Amino acid sequence: MNILEACESKLLFAPWFKNRATYEAWFAFLAALFGLPMSDEQLALYKHHTGRTEAPTEASSEAWLIVGRRGGKSFIMALIAVFLACFFDYRQYLAPGEKATVLVIAADRRQARVIVRYVRALLTQIPSLKLLVDRETSDTFELTNSVVIEVGTASFRSTRGYTYAAVLADEIAFWRTDDAAEPDYAILDAIRPGMATVPTAMLLCASSPYSRKGALWDAFRRYWGKDGSSLVWKATTREMNPTVRQSVIDAALERDHAVASAEYLAEWRSDIEAFVTREVVEACVTPNVTERPRVNGTAYSAFVDPSGGSNDSMTLAVGHREGRNAVLDATRERKPPFSPEGVVADFSVLLKSYGIASVRGDRYAGEWPREQFRKHGIEYRVADKPRSDLYRDLLPLLNSRTVDLLDDDKLVNQIVGLERRVARGGKESIDHGPNAHDDLANSVAGLVEMLSPSRQAPVAYSVTFRRTF
Repeated sequence: MNILEACESKLLFAPWFKNRATYEAWFAFLAALFGLPMSDEQLALYKHHTGRTEAPTEASSEAWLIVGRRGGKSFIMALIAVFLACFFDYRQYLAPGEKATVLVIAADRRQARVIVRYVRALLTQIPSLKLLVDRETSDTFELTNSVVIEVGTASFRSTRGYTYAAVLADEIAFWRTDDAAEPDYAILDAIRPGMATVPTAMLLCASSPYSRKGALWDAFRRYWGKDGSSLVWKATTREMNPTVRQSVIDAALERDHAVASAEYLAEWRSDIEAFVTREVVEACVTPNVTERPRVNGTAYSAFVDPSGGSNDSMTLAVGHREGRNAVLDATRERKPPFSPEGVVADFSVLLKSYGIASVRGDRYAGEWPREQFRKHGIEYRVADKPRSDLYRDLLPLLNSRTVDLLDDDKLVNQIVGLERRVARGGKESIDHGPNAHDDLANSVAGLVEMLSPSRQAPVAYSVTFRRTF
C-alpha cells in the first residue's frame, strides 16, 4: 500500500481528509515525494510548484517544502512520519538490538511538539496502528517493529549516533545559520550519515521562507526547477490550504507587505540583509585572548544590558581606549533564570576590580538597575542611543578594524547573526534574527560607542575603593 492509497482508506488516514478537494495540492506533493504515478491534474500542480518538466520516477531521499504559514505542513509531515514508521520494514538494515528512528526536529522542542501531537493522534486513533505502539512517553513512540518516533533538538551533537528511517526538520528557515555555533548546515551534515544504511531513508525539510541565507535558501537556489535533483516544492498558503481566508492574507499584506509575503506567499524576504560578514568581525579579534587584566593608570568604561532574569541573559562589557581603538577587556553573561540582585552584585565586583564607578546601560530597563547598582556604590547611567543605533555605529568601526575584540565565539556569532531590516516608510533597524540572541553583542556595541573617537574622551572612572570600619 502506498501513501495515497493509505490516505483513501477509511481504516487508515481517510477520516482526516473529509474535504478531499482542499488537499489536492498535498496529494500531488505526496505523489511527487514518493515517486508515484500522477494524474494530469497532479502533474500540472507538480510542474507549477517545482518548476520542473519531468515527473519523478522514484521516491526522493531529500525534499524541501517552502510553503506559507497555515498551509498544512505540520500535519503532512506527521502523516509522512507515521507512514514511514508503520508501513516499512527496516529490520533487515538494523543490527541486533538496534532501532530505526523517525526524528522530528525544530528550532526547539516546543515547536517540534506541534508535529508530535499530530503523530499521537494518527497512531492512537487508528486501531490498526495503535496495536504497533509498544511504549509512549511525552516525546517518544516506540513501535513493535523496531521503529522509534521521537522529538529532537536542532543540535549537531544530539543528532549523531542514530540509524534514521526519516528525519523531519520543521521551520528550518528559522534555525540558526552559518553565523551560529550550531548552524543548520552542521546539523544536517550530522544527520545524513545516519541515513546512509537505510536505502529508503528520507530527509524532509519544511518551512515558510525567511532571509536569503541558510540551508533552505541554498536548497532552493540549487534545486528548484531542476529535474533529477532534490525535490523542492514552493507554494503559497492558499495554494496548499484554500480554507485560509483571502481576507486574512490581504489584511496582513496591508499591515506589513514584506512580512506577509514571506508568511503567506512563500516569498523570500528582500528587506533583510546580513549586518556584517564573519570575515570582518574575526579580523577584529585578538586570537587566544579571552580577558585582559587591569592596567594601572588606564581609564576603563563599562556597558551593561540588564535583564529581569526570566528570558534574556544579563551581560556586561568592560573596555578602554588605546589611541583611536576601542579595546574590549572583559565580558560577563548570566543566563536565565537568575536573581537580578545577585547578578548586579557579581557584576559590581568586576567593575570595581577595573576601578569603574559608573556604568551605562539600556534605557528600557526601568529604574531597578539604578537602585541595585547604587547599593554597591556604582552609578547607572542610561544609554544615549537604542541598540539599533549602537549597532549601526559599530559597523564602520568593525570595517576599519578600530575595535579590538576578545576571542569569544559566542560574541562573534551574535554580531555576525545581526540582521538589517527595512520597514515600511524606509526606516531601518538592526536586531538579532529569529530564535537568536544578541545580549553580549549589545553590551559590546554600547561599550564601543562609549569609547569611539566621535565621543569626547571617556571620563576617567578609575577610582580607589577603600574599606572603612
